[in-house]
Amino acid sequence: MTISNVDRNVTKFAIIAAFGGFVFGLDAANISGALRFVNSQFELSSIQTGTVVGVAILGVILALMFTGSFCDKFGRRKVLLAIALTYSLSTLLSAFATSYAMLVVGRFIGGVAFASITVSAMYIGEIAPADKRGKFVSINQLLITLGSLVAFVANYCLVLSMDSIAWIDNENVWRLMLGFELVPNIVWFLLLLTVPRSPRWLVAKGRIEEAREAFAKIAPAEQIEQLIHSVQESLQKESKNTPITQLKTLFSKRFTLVLCVAFAYAIVQGASGMNAVLFYAPTVFEQIGMSVEDTFMQTVILGLVAVIFTLVAIRFVEQWGRRNLTLIGLLFIGIAHTSIWYGFKSAHYELSEEAIVKIQQSNVDVTLLQPLVGKTYATDVDLKRELTGIYSKKDLPLVSGAIINSTITINAFFVLFGLFTFLAAFNMSIGPVMWVIFSEIFPNNVRSVALPVAAFVQSVSSYLIQQFFPWQLENLGAANTFLNYGIIAFIGMLVMAKILPETKGKSIEDIERDLVRH
Repeated sequence: MTISNVDRNVTKFAIIAAFGGFVFGLDAANISGALRFVNSQFELSSIQTGTVVGVAILGVILALMFTGSFCDKFGRRKVLLAIALTYSLSTLLSAFATSYAMLVVGRFIGGVAFASITVSAMYIGEIAPADKRGKFVSINQLLITLGSLVAFVANYCLVLSMDSIAWIDNENVWRLMLGFELVPNIVWFLLLLTVPRSPRWLVAKGRIEEAREAFAKIAPAEQIEQLIHSVQESLQKESKNTPITQLKTLFSKRFTLVLCVAFAYAIVQGASGMNAVLFYAPTVFEQIGMSVEDTFMQTVILGLVAVIFTLVAIRFVEQWGRRNLTLIGLLFIGIAHTSIWYGFKSAHYELSEEAIVKIQQSNVDVTLLQPLVGKTYATDVDLKRELTGIYSKKDLPLVSGAIINSTITINAFFVLFGLFTFLAAFNMSIGPVMWVIFSEIFPNNVRSVALPVAAFVQSVSSYLIQQFFPWQLENLGAANTFLNYGIIAFIGMLVMAKILPETKGKSIEDIERDLVRH
């Protein structure tokens, strides 16, 4: 097989494996648009809102306990096929939810399917050549951003259609937002049937002839025997480990540096605020004082920025290296959050007569606001606390945006600059690069448990952000919430500068010799 055919095959298989990232992006962006209407429908508190979003990560955490052993037993491809079916079940339960509890269950099952990102990174890391591994693993992040963009566009169109299509309203628009991802779920399942099994897994199972056939699709013919020999040599250095044995090996002193790199990266990537922006995008823009339509339009622009800068990462991850992209990205993430903090910190809110008229033009009943005319609020926390006391849980999610929009005085430039800079920096650095690092630093003898363990740490970090972001907005305010994310990014940059090695262009076996004590 020619080099060009090999490259095309590897690219095709990597994109198909990573398509679960597209579905993940859809799910994240869909729920961000649906939250306003879900909150009203089921009259949720801030903690319950966080649970609707964050419970998916609890599903991930549960799935990661079994992902490694399932991948070892059944192979990467079969696990990905099962995940695609799980996504479909989650979509149906969520879109047809009749209660808060049913929606949470549907979201939890979807979270189990989020393990696709880990399995995809594992599969891609095993089929891609060393000099292109970073580029192909980064496809995961690209498809996440593309999925988010598609969902943001769909959500925006659905919100606009509420004015022109009579049967679409506050009661059902969120069901359409959550339900349309069933189609890509089915498409992904069918595409997965066309990818080969991981040749490394086949060698580990002693299925050498099948491994040759798989390698023939992703490597030049003259390299196949050498690749098989390399994998066999690596496997011969280990006994057949049970997951428990692998965990003991992973947490031994030999792997101290590897674990420090993986855990530090996982915590920083999860806690630097991406999931707050991704899962709550319209809510974030609402804090600046935008109308419902404008908040959804801004999410579309946000999605475009994410896609563009993920492409930048894919283009330069092999040229600039993992370490440089990480450090530069964290620096700009810290700067971005500082800018957001400054913008919100300088804002204030006034319920003037002019504001009341403007609020009324948004079809909001202003009768309850009349006693507050003339009052000024120094922070969004003070205003939201006042509104919570006068509006019901059903009405508040639908009116708060219009009220903030009409009362706020803010230099929106600093907030918008910070948000878009953050999205750009994240998606060209720690977003995709983390999965590249995870696919590279773990040796074959612990890979099947190490990737889920690292993803588990990242998931816990992300869960805390998703679960408590609505509570933080309500109690700490937007300014202090984003300041916390900025501090985490700056600390992460200092830690990464100290411990993160450069892995570009090295085989998994070479990286093992560099990082693991022998």
